[in-house]
Amino acid sequence: MHSSVLLDGRRRSVITLPGYRAGMKPANYGLKYPAEVLSQAEVYALLAACPRRSPCGIRNAALIVVLWRGGLRVGEALALRVADVDRERNRVTVLHGKGDRRRVVGVDPGTIAIVERWLAARRKLGIGPARPLFCTISGADRGKPLKDSYVREALKHLGKKAGIEHRVHPHGLRHTHASELAREGVPVHIIRRQLGHSSLATTERYIDHLEPMDVIAAMQTREWAHDSPASLRA
Repeated sequence: MHSSVLLDGRRRSVITLPGYRAGMKPANYGLKYPAEVLSQAEVYALLAACPRRSPCGIRNAALIVVLWRGGLRVGEALALRVADVDRERNRVTVLHGKGDRRRVVGVDPGTIAIVERWLAARRKLGIGPARPLFCTISGADRGKPLKDSYVREALKHLGKKAGIEHRVHPHGLRHTHASELAREGVPVHIIRRQLGHSSLATTERYIDHLEPMDVIAAMQTREWAHDSPASLRA
């Protein structure tokens, strides 16, 4: 049986801690998973599963909306500093994106409001602005960066609590962001800049994988032949 430790007010198995699996192949090594896009209702359920009065829940809700509404990669979100969030102009600066590229992404006022709530909770905990935006909140490690292994485990737990039947993971929120932008008709060159892709072709492949809109639209307009048995179409 694996031992456990108390972290951020929640008991966690040591197998979820950074470094535990160093040198080991993950259980899903070599497996391919479909892109997992959450519905809006599922994201709302995920946010509702975060305890509203708990600093941990407030922080996790803020992290979820930054991943979902900003489309950030989990490593980009965890590297954010407080100063990287411009609450006046509704934008977030990613200093070290993929390929060490800097970019500025836009977010909506609702996202900023949830991040502001977390910033207020941080201040009450005595965590200064020099600490990472998303940091640990208890014990000797308070104020230190969160690990992506914690985020994956937390989203998995919250997804089950919210009753979401498929996988819930950080990159799925980025998928959801891209999918929503495509369905809203946002031009692909803007989506490319928001996601931080190196080329337009990359974004086009990404969106076509998540939202093959032309294919879906073409199939949705097909009709059954007039001489097909009525009982089959009832």
